[in-house]
Amino acid sequence: MSGADSPYVGIVLVSHSGPVAESVARLAVGLAGGGAEAPVAPAGGTPDGGLGTSAELITEAARTVDRGAGVAVLVDLGSAVLTVKALLAEGDELPENTRLVDAPFVEGAVAAVVTASTGADLDAVEAAAGEAYAYRKD
Repeated sequence: MSGADSPYVGIVLVSHSGPVAESVARLAVGLAGGGAEAPVAPAGGTPDGGLGTSAELITEAARTVDRGAGVAVLVDLGSAVLTVKALLAEGDELPENTRLVDAPFVEGAVAAVVTASTGADLDAVEAAAGEAYAYRKD
């Protein structure tokens, strides 16, 4: 969703649904001020548009957002976690310094994009996204 090469951490949003991943990406970029500097890519559903997760789409999205500062991958449900963990275990499928971030999908995505757009490093992006677990709604 963001373009030119930059030193920013890239964000990949993995959902079992292409439209959900795309919507969360748009929401996160919009809430980051609309001009988020960090590159963001959705990786939702299967290549044929069905529900599920795709190692191919995740790998492609990660390579698209990689600018050399790391890639934070946020996921929605269990099998997405397994797919990303399998890609990380292979060692050569995802860009170097790609990290599965333990965070709520929507709130974590917003926190990750906002933080990454400030130029923060991967550790700070991961911490901000993870802190979203503590967001209270009461």
